[in-house]
Amino acid sequence: MQGLLGARRGGGVSLLLVLLLHLQLGSSTCPCHDPSLCKPISGNRDFEVFVFDVGETTWKFYDWSKITTVAAFGKYDPELMCYAHSKGARVVFKGDISVKKIVSPAARAAWIGQQVKLAKKRYMDGLNIDFEQEVNKSSAEYNALTDLVKETTEAFHKEIPGSQVTFDIGWFPECIETRCYNYSGIADSCDFVFVMSYDEPSQVWSNCTLRGNAPYPQTIAGYDNYLLMGIHPKKLVMGVPWYGYDYTCRHLSKDNVCSFAKNPLQGAQCSYTGGNQVPYSIIMKQARNSSSGILWDKVQKVPYLEYKDSHNASHQVWFDNPRSISLKAAYVKEHGLRGIGMWNGNCLDYSGDSLAQEQTKAMWEVLKPK
Repeated sequence: MQGLLGARRGGGVSLLLVLLLHLQLGSSTCPCHDPSLCKPISGNRDFEVFVFDVGETTWKFYDWSKITTVAAFGKYDPELMCYAHSKGARVVFKGDISVKKIVSPAARAAWIGQQVKLAKKRYMDGLNIDFEQEVNKSSAEYNALTDLVKETTEAFHKEIPGSQVTFDIGWFPECIETRCYNYSGIADSCDFVFVMSYDEPSQVWSNCTLRGNAPYPQTIAGYDNYLLMGIHPKKLVMGVPWYGYDYTCRHLSKDNVCSFAKNPLQGAQCSYTGGNQVPYSIIMKQARNSSSGILWDKVQKVPYLEYKDSHNASHQVWFDNPRSISLKAAYVKEHGLRGIGMWNGNCLDYSGDSLAQEQTKAMWEVLKPK
């Protein structure tokens, strides 16, 4: 092939590569200017940085020196695929199936076939299974879900060599929001699992007072339990939030305790779902005009801030920043986890503002512990 490339340059070689890729993958014409960029990414990096992207064009400003995988949850963007491949990063897409269908082997096979076909057509590198549906341990769906993950992984690995299949799991392996999965079986059945260690206080069983979206002690307890289950560290990628929650306080005490309205969820008297989800970029703008500045909770090891709105109502905003994420990234390194990632890459400020550039750079840099 080297001799052929040396002898023939220009459109003829490009056309030949396109035809070869078309025959190999059974998909549409390669959309990249360099047809070799449509080849699947193979091999693994020593450390995984898994980035969820929800669309638009902010991906052009990501720190691509760190990214290993982009999970594209927005509209299909061939330009993103081509660019990621040029940087040696995989691009996978979201996969979801109704819990009612997974008990049928035929329905599972049909769904898997559709996902593989779509991956080939779009020159993608695999699938991120974002299931997040209720499953009871005593149900037929419990084992069927593990079968689905195993069969999907086997099909992708066979049809697209070097492809990657991952599965998103909750922050703690104890039926969070009635998601009772065979976590160890699922982890064994795919390349790795992405642990969604955020939105942790979805159910509040004590009094309705605010705390962090992903408090350090609670987050680490989840990983300790996954490891105690026997899941290999290299099967776990830690998820961190690049967003926070803004809550209106019914009462804000002098010692910064914010009480909020009851919002029952699945038996619990309070739920943090009543807050407004806010990207890190907006929170940093709020911090500039905050009455409190950025505060630090010593127990939860997370930051928060306070402000008053135009109606003079008190608000608290709880979030993660480089300081809190660095503690979690240190755990990743210390325990030899597969890597780290975030929901989602679009949450930072990629404008030309000098302060925003510093804040954005710090969030990317903290992902890889030194």
